[in-house]
Amino acid sequence: MTDTTATGRHLPDRLDNPVKSAVLSWESLLVLVALAIFIANSFASPYFLNEWSLSDMTFNFTEKALIALAMALVIITGEIDLSVASIIALASTMMGLALQVGADTPMLVAVGIGVGILCGAFNGFLITGLKLPSIVVTIGTMSLFRGVAYIVLGDQSFKGYPASFSWFGQGYVFWVISFELVLFLVCALIFYVVLHHTNFGRRVFAIGNNATAARFSGVRVDRIKFVLFCLTGLMSGLAAVLLTARLGSTRPSIAEGFELEAVTMVVLGGVSILGGSGTIIGVVLAALIMGLVTFGLGLLNVPGIVMSIFIGSLLIVVIALPILFRMWRQRKA
Repeated sequence: MTDTTATGRHLPDRLDNPVKSAVLSWESLLVLVALAIFIANSFASPYFLNEWSLSDMTFNFTEKALIALAMALVIITGEIDLSVASIIALASTMMGLALQVGADTPMLVAVGIGVGILCGAFNGFLITGLKLPSIVVTIGTMSLFRGVAYIVLGDQSFKGYPASFSWFGQGYVFWVISFELVLFLVCALIFYVVLHHTNFGRRVFAIGNNATAARFSGVRVDRIKFVLFCLTGLMSGLAAVLLTARLGSTRPSIAEGFELEAVTMVVLGGVSILGGSGTIIGVVLAALIMGLVTFGLGLLNVPGIVMSIFIGSLLIVVIALPILFRMWRQRKA
């Protein structure tokens, strides 16, 4: 049988040799894909290998990847959150309102993250408290949160954020290394340790593999799921801070389509859409691949609608591939 344990997706059956097993893992395939895209981009555009161009490329995925880190844990438990982009819109709108009443930078950051956590807690309450399906709840709140942003802003926008706030989305820690990239790498390390080296992470995998068995084993399934939805809200609020600071303005249409790209990163990274397996390393590699692809297409002046078509097609392919591979193996057997 194909191995889909907590260590991630593997292409062949598990081998006795751990080196071969690592080489033939899904994450190794993602590394090869990333290298191939990097080389192709370097030939496609003479501007790609410029250090500042590579630095700008990281802005293409860091905000979405921060959401994908939390989304990965939610999907591993067998749930999903499609409201993340709308949480960003609402959090950004609330930061804009706070700006109008004279809030300083620390208060703006607190408002953005706080609104994100509240939205995540609202989702978590409906899902774990009222036992509603997560896909139905988050589709509803996707419209609710963004609708509130449109009611507050209409066709207007909030501008005039202070320079100290803009640094979060535009600042550099060292040379061409942006603050956003450093923050993403730190968060990725934290999520890696939590998911793969703590009891909490083991419980997340247990819930995804069999929530009923996990509950009878003493795992507080509803509490963990509630925490994860709060965590997704927190990361969405953090992404709202970074995106608003980078753009320097707030509009109700901000972050449209982010939920699709975040889910694509998670599934492309090897997290099973049915739950129970996946790795943070895979999600990080998938985020890098998405950044390379979208930045390369941007350098070639490919229209945004074509990028959306590509991302949607990629999501379908990465979901269908394991199913087709399983069907092929069963037919062969």
